[in-house]
Amino acid sequence: MRRRERARFDELLDAVVASLPEAVLDLFDEKPLVVEDRPSPEVLREFGLGPEEADEICGLHSGPMGELRPLGTDDGVSPIDEIGVIHIYREGIIACAGGWEPWTDVDEDGTAISGGGEELIREEILITILHEVGHHFGLDEDDLDRLGFA
Repeated sequence: MRRRERARFDELLDAVVASLPEAVLDLFDEKPLVVEDRPSPEVLREFGLGPEEADEICGLHSGPMGELRPLGTDDGVSPIDEIGVIHIYREGIIACAGGWEPWTDVDEDGTAISGGGEELIREEILITILHEVGHHFGLDEDDLDRLGFA
């Protein structure tokens, strides 16, 4: 990914994050939001995907699910590897949204379809963040689908 495209994405991400409720922002103090261009080769292998399929993953929750104990409690569980992170993948989100440029087409049934553009990328960023935050609180894929965050 080129630096200019990365900066464009990160501006949208910053706007989305700034719009999140305070409770979600507070979560990022405990479980960092890490933004990368694409998943690592290890993550792809874990999902049984090859490098050419990297843009199929928009985000990933790692670490324990369920509400975390506050940091600083003396229970011996506070290292970052125990807490985990929320990963956001730029290339997957852009691909899922349909790319940077808006487009329109007709499917095989003759129905008009469209995609792409900054607004859809912004929406996909929000959905991805909320999807991964949902995993943090123990929601599975079916739960997230019912909430519209799949």
